[in-house]
Amino acid sequence: MIKTCLLDMGNVLVYFSHQKMCSNIATLFGLSEDDTRKLLIDSGLQWQIERGDISEQQFQQQLEEQTGTRVAEQELKLAAADIFRLNESIEPLLAELKDLGLRLVLLSNTSVTHLNFIQERFSVLSYFDAFTTSFAARALKPEMPIYQHALHNAQCAAHECFYTDDIKPYVQAARGLGIHAELYTETDLTRQQLRQLGVPVRL
Repeated sequence: MIKTCLLDMGNVLVYFSHQKMCSNIATLFGLSEDDTRKLLIDSGLQWQIERGDISEQQFQQQLEEQTGTRVAEQELKLAAADIFRLNESIEPLLAELKDLGLRLVLLSNTSVTHLNFIQERFSVLSYFDAFTTSFAARALKPEMPIYQHALHNAQCAAHECFYTDDIKPYVQAARGLGIHAELYTETDLTRQQLRQLGVPVRL
């Protein structure tokens, strides 16, 4: 019996664009998008903040040192995080799962900047009982420590968990731990997958 649902955030709860993040930050610092992508993505700086290896302040400091440009803290946070839009189909499913008494746990590679922005702008995270984030777990999917952190938050055995994510290797890693994990493509398919596991959500 499924007791806990683990859900990814990016492209499951909310859609996002790294390209928009690079474009926003390029505009703020007066750079080209290509140069900004090199600074953020190719260098691994974005993954450092998502893993919790650096703070928001260190993230800003590194960008300012690399570009020779100072920016306002709140302007950088907005540029980095104003890249999301709600997956409107998922919220009714979350409400149903809560009404059925299931525990909901977020399992996401994300930064504190992005998590805070989504909490402020959308209601979707209010359904969750616990968050497992890469910056708190100090690990990025598909590394095992983040899944172990999620199972601790799930408060049940792996085989009593359902997990959905839009990235196949992350799903496969969860399956290796005995979690019922499925690739997310659309909410209607997730509903069918839950029904097959005995969760009486509407179709």
